[in-house]
Amino acid sequence: MIIFNYLLVCLIFGTTFLAIKVGVDASAPPFFSAGLRFFIAGLLLFGWLLWRKKATLALLFRKEMLFTGIGLTFGTFSTLYWAEQYVSSGIAAVLSATGPIMILVLQTFVLRLKATTLSVFGSILGFAGIIILLLPQLAVSANLVWVIGSVAILVGELFYCMGALYSKKVIQQFPEASPIALNAAQMICGGLLLLVLSFFTEHVEVQSLFSPKAAGSLLYLIVIGSMVGHSLFYWLVAKTNPVFPATWLYISPLIALAVGVLFYGETITWVTAVGVVTVIAGTICANLDSLRQLMLRRKTA
Repeated sequence: MIIFNYLLVCLIFGTTFLAIKVGVDASAPPFFSAGLRFFIAGLLLFGWLLWRKKATLALLFRKEMLFTGIGLTFGTFSTLYWAEQYVSSGIAAVLSATGPIMILVLQTFVLRLKATTLSVFGSILGFAGIIILLLPQLAVSANLVWVIGSVAILVGELFYCMGALYSKKVIQQFPEASPIALNAAQMICGGLLLLVLSFFTEHVEVQSLFSPKAAGSLLYLIVIGSMVGHSLFYWLVAKTNPVFPATWLYISPLIALAVGVLFYGETITWVTAVGVVTVIAGTICANLDSLRQLMLRRKTA
């Protein structure tokens, strides 16, 4: 079940980059559409859990939900949505793949946790593959706005990593709460912050959200990207650890690039193919220790 849900998260999150790009290209205000996506998704999920008496309203007013929402939703997606105005969906996915490496660095140097040699090697190898994927695009896309957009995505990934690590602590702090309820609460908080940011920075024309592309993008991101994808991610964090689920960021560039070729007219060169193989090899190495531990737990159980 863990492996199946992990692969499903990889598939879902790999396609969300193009969905965001489609919405942004359709003139949907980035902060407003991001805020609407997460606030509606969180509200629907939390309302469903309230109806089933698996969540309480008091959860929404905990500071832990606000801090998690700042990391996993507000900081991550305010930068990603803004950057995808200037950076392609494939490159956005590639840059997002720095997440597992940042998590390992934070765990090793900030939390003083020991990382295995194989995990470190896998992360370095995966990052090398990301650089190989990135280099051809740098040759044709390098300009000031593109660079700022790329840096913004990296800053967002730092927020994401801190949120993923903090969310593990929150899950342990609220053992009686469903991981889905915790995820819904943080999405509501993060979505509200995005809407506040939009109020002060964007001029929103509501009709722009009703074009077929913008509406389709928003619907897909609310239901599949947020309600399904982020709930599965939170479940994986609860069942494993913050590093293992976050390695979907190594797989998502491959999916995002493939989707871009099939539906958005992007091309793949032989250099990209080398990068793909390197990323897959790095992902296997980075995950091998976690997979062994999971298999041992299953055998013991």
